[in-house]
Amino acid sequence: MHENVPIRIVIYAKDISNITGRKERTARKIIAQIRRKYNKKPGDLVTIYEFCEHTGLSEVRVRQFLTR
Repeated sequence: MHENVPIRIVIYAKDISNITGRKERTARKIIAQIRRKYNKKPGDLVTIYEFCEHTGLSEVRVRQFLTR
């Protein structure tokens, strides 16, 4: 039976670490940069779209990676 994976909007430091191969601390720094870029407050969630816009990665590829 195929299990349906819900579509996510938010990306977390662990996801960024897995995608980029960087350490989780560096991934948290990337999230902080994105928050500053989009004038978000500390603790505000970062979307996959914002991450892709910031890094230049394809949103389709990132979503494919996250659903594996």
